[in-house]
Amino acid sequence: MRAQYLGHVVFYVKDLNRSLAFYRDLLGFQEIGRIFGGTAAALTSGRTHHELLLIQVGEAPGPMTGRRRGLYHIGIKVGDSLDELRAAKRELEQAGVAIEGMSDHTVSQSLYLQDPDGNEVELYVDADEAVWKNNPAAVLSPIKPLQL
Repeated sequence: MRAQYLGHVVFYVKDLNRSLAFYRDLLGFQEIGRIFGGTAAALTSGRTHHELLLIQVGEAPGPMTGRRRGLYHIGIKVGDSLDELRAAKRELEQAGVAIEGMSDHTVSQSLYLQDPDGNEVELYVDADEAVWKNNPAAVLSPIKPLQL
């Protein structure tokens, strides 16, 4: 497997509007839309379906919910097809890395795992780019289970 590029970053933020003022209004990311009842926003620079997802958690609810402010996970693109994602899964399993989740996000399909320090990493392949170029809101589609 070979990482093609860092695809996106997901942050837990205290105040979504404050973060949007920074990333959208100041830095120029385009807001694609909102999910989770409006408490999360997907943004893009135009390179791909989303490079940034901001999820509001308020005053960092703490250990009872497992949420905190800061980095949630990073997404690394590892290919362009489900066959490449299957190969990545086999390689990870052979290396003894536990796959903690698999999801179909409509615009991409993903494996979730932890790095050696417990940071969540998403390895993904993109669906046909026409899916999100023709309908940018597709990035907000409900998450479905992925079977590989």
